[in-house]
Amino acid sequence: MDLVGNKFYQNLGKLFFAVAACDKVVRGEEFESLKKTVTNHWMEIDDTEDEFGNDAAYQIEIVFDFLHASAFEDHADDFVNDFAEFKSENEELFPPKVERIIWRTCIAIADAFYGRNSAEKEILAKIKSLLLG
Repeated sequence: MDLVGNKFYQNLGKLFFAVAACDKVVRGEEFESLKKTVTNHWMEIDDTEDEFGNDAAYQIEIVFDFLHASAFEDHADDFVNDFAEFKSENEELFPPKVERIIWRTCIAIADAFYGRNSAEKEILAKIKSLLLG
């Protein structure tokens, strides 16, 4: 089990939840968009497994779902800040290819339900600055 890999995916789950929750409402379409992106892109990143032998990329969905079930929609900014701290401490985990997939995932979530609203545009701007410096 790769603890850094699991923490990596857990922090991504928090970040992607922040995109969905920034307007205080997480819609089913946003979670479905996330699940498609995990299946189509995140499963291929590495071979890290969680403690149950599953692809660690599923940690993204697990954390997202947990935060939604626990009604953490008011904490979007905190989750972006947590991601920023994790990224600054683990820059080696974020080559350009990974940053592009993170960005595409954020865009897919924001666009999943009738385009981007002002809260989504604001959080995307913060995330873009974290990824592109």
